[in-house]
Amino acid sequence: MRNRYLDLLRAAAIVRVIVYHLFGWPWLSILLPAMGIMFALAGSLTAGSLAKRDAGQVVFARLRRLLPPLWLLGLIAVPVMLIVGWRAETDGEHPFSVTRLLFWLLPIGDPPGSDQLIDWWEPLWYLRAYLWFVVLSPVMYAAYRRFGWAAVAAPLLVMGLLDLTDRSLPDTADAALWDFVTYGACWIAGFAHHDGRLARAKPWITYPLAAIMGAAALSWLRGHQGEDPWDLNDVAESQALWSLAFVLIVLRWQPTMGWLARLRPLDRAVTLLNNRAVTVYLWHNIAIAAVWPALTLVALDDLGGRRGELADLGLALLLTALAVLLFGWAEDLAARRSPRLWPTTTHRRAPAPDPPLPDPPLPDPHLPDPHLPDPPAADPPAAELEPAALTRAGAAPAPDGPGAGPVGLGARADGPGSGPVSPGSGADGPGSGPVGLGPGAGGPVVQGGPAQLARRRP
Repeated sequence: MRNRYLDLLRAAAIVRVIVYHLFGWPWLSILLPAMGIMFALAGSLTAGSLAKRDAGQVVFARLRRLLPPLWLLGLIAVPVMLIVGWRAETDGEHPFSVTRLLFWLLPIGDPPGSDQLIDWWEPLWYLRAYLWFVVLSPVMYAAYRRFGWAAVAAPLLVMGLLDLTDRSLPDTADAALWDFVTYGACWIAGFAHHDGRLARAKPWITYPLAAIMGAAALSWLRGHQGEDPWDLNDVAESQALWSLAFVLIVLRWQPTMGWLARLRPLDRAVTLLNNRAVTVYLWHNIAIAAVWPALTLVALDDLGGRRGELADLGLALLLTALAVLLFGWAEDLAARRSPRLWPTTTHRRAPAPDPPLPDPPLPDPHLPDPHLPDPPAADPPAAELEPAALTRAGAAPAPDGPGAGPVGLGARADGPGSGPVSPGSGADGPGSGPVGLGPGAGGPVVQGGPAQLARRRP
């Protein structure tokens, strides 16, 4: 069962990334620190997998779902960049190198690209950071289980040491290290969300601590402005503190989400964005780069103000949706699902077949077989038979008369000195024998047929 609150957070973060890359409004980085949220959610899901499966299987499964969509982008982007003159760029930020093309296959470093098409590859740092977090997750999860909240604070302490020592590494390693210390606390906070440690934390500790970190982040940002004022993406220290503070608040809260299912369009949009998160992230910047040429083509490039912004946003979303239709199937194949063009509903696996019923228990040899007919009832003693029963069996009632003896089963005549009724005759006479069943009397009465016992399945 998916957590729709987490799905809603991920969808909101993805939309915020698109809007930020389209308009560049710096206040969006403060309103919703999207990257910190996405890393925290990924950390929570990874912890859930590590708690149930072998670490190697978890890492392989995560990379298997991440890399094929990147490879599909590379199959298109790299030839296009070569066509537009990437080889001729000698003074670019990422000059063409055959060996560095390997980062398109396994992004342990940023996949390179042409300066002319920088929008095609610039956001790929996220996949590189994600890959390193996944690879290191078994170690980080073990440290978290041993040290708890100290493991969450560790990346921030490493960042402080880097600032104090002013040490730097080669460009590829330095970029990976700084992204790790910037968002590592959020990733490990996802572990705390998964195992419930964050939910169990005292609110009178969690919320004041988050407020202190948020205030420290804004204070540092004020004194270390980047290219765009008040943009957290330009200042790693402020980004790390603000993102962690935000994550501790939003992941500790778990509201009821029944209302989302009642808003069908929004519910379907959330599902779509979660099913195509990697595709949207990989292709949205390319869609944004195509907005202004497309508006020029239809003579709408001179729109200004709110109308122009709405046109830009609408076309960017439309082109991103087109990319989802064209390339989103790669995510389904990577996840070993049947491809779908527009997955606005949750993918349901086929139900497993019912387990076979157990064999019926063997019969107890000490009990009678319920499938055999009941044995015939034994004849009751003659003295216990009721007169009515004897009458039904064929015995004639004895006539009344003076000096009559006890009523017998046969025909009885009265007379002085008469003896018991002899068997079979039904007449009186000297020396007659005991009472018996005379001629015409029925045999033993059998009541009903064999009993049929129903067989009960265990």
